[in-house]
Amino acid sequence: MVAGDVAAGFEPVREAFEKAQATDEGGAQLAVYRDGRLVVDLWAGSDPIGGRPFTGDSLTILMSVSKGLVATCANLLRERGMLDVDAPVAEYWPEFAAAGKDRITVAHLLSHRAGLSEFDPDAGITDFLDWDRCVTALAEMAPLWEPGAYFRYHPLTHGYLTGEVIRRITGTTVGRFFATEIAEPLGLDLGIGLAETEEHRFVPQFTRSQAPTEAAITAGFTTAGVHATTRLARAVINSAVTLNHSTGDLNTRAAHVVELPAVNGIGNARSLARMYAATIGEVDGVRLLRPDTVDRAMVQLNAGLGAPPPLDLLPDNSPMRAALGWELSRGMTPMLGEGSFGHAGAGGRIGFAHPGLGVAVGYVCTNMAWDTTAGPDPRWTPWTAALHDILR
Repeated sequence: MVAGDVAAGFEPVREAFEKAQATDEGGAQLAVYRDGRLVVDLWAGSDPIGGRPFTGDSLTILMSVSKGLVATCANLLRERGMLDVDAPVAEYWPEFAAAGKDRITVAHLLSHRAGLSEFDPDAGITDFLDWDRCVTALAEMAPLWEPGAYFRYHPLTHGYLTGEVIRRITGTTVGRFFATEIAEPLGLDLGIGLAETEEHRFVPQFTRSQAPTEAAITAGFTTAGVHATTRLARAVINSAVTLNHSTGDLNTRAAHVVELPAVNGIGNARSLARMYAATIGEVDGVRLLRPDTVDRAMVQLNAGLGAPPPLDLLPDNSPMRAALGWELSRGMTPMLGEGSFGHAGAGGRIGFAHPGLGVAVGYVCTNMAWDTTAGPDPRWTPWTAALHDILR
């Protein structure tokens, strides 16, 4: 059963959300802002792990939707003149220049072109909760492929790389910067990590799918003609095994205490939509970014770039369109079509804005059910179609 409210004229979105969640075992929330006003605020389902209701105030893991929070921080610093995205990373983080990385720019980091998509397979990084060790390993390693020449999504390292640049500029962590400069002015229940006082509101994510084993991933590489013994392939396999088994780990208090800016954003749909609404317009007197800042941040930076060898042999039916920290609409994550920007996350979460329509959307869920090989999450399509009909 769906709870919550919609503004007049948005009733079809409620009906579509109810249809989309009818067979979902977990909990979900959907929020939509139009011209700075909350017009959709819905939730449904329950917590099958803890046996609790899932409410509009429940908080849950955002996975890679977290990267959209980091992108907002980076673009805010750029607007304030504190961050030059075309400058070498080493200008802010001198140690990063090691091993031939002196020409890698901040824009390379933000758009997943840095050649650091995974940790060096020989570095022995297994504890992703150790920030200092992780950023030191990234500063010391040689790129896995020629920076700028190829594109490969940086699923986990993106958070350490961009987060450390933000820390070097501001003197504080990306999570604290987000809390002070974005969450507090907007009154958001949204952040990177989670305070212990809010832990009682956290609802765990879960999956009924079996995570692929290292042997299965390696076999898939071999079938595609990728030699699994190359440095990049070994790094990808190591990372995939870790990330595929992280669903339960990210539910723990240990993972909420630290900051993992690529994956452990925690919040609700209402706050996610509110943040994006404030990037494109004023929300209760607060606007985060100027229109020209958003326009520059929406320029695709990986157009025409393929995956680095030998990963170019792997199929990719919906390549990511990467901008300055955000992703743009594509077949896998259509959002509200061309003109949208935001970020999706593993399992079906998504947050985005469409400046031309004056709309911002947040959707979070606890059931890690999205099969990214099968197209957009079917839990999105009913209500996005309803929004299209209302807005266009």
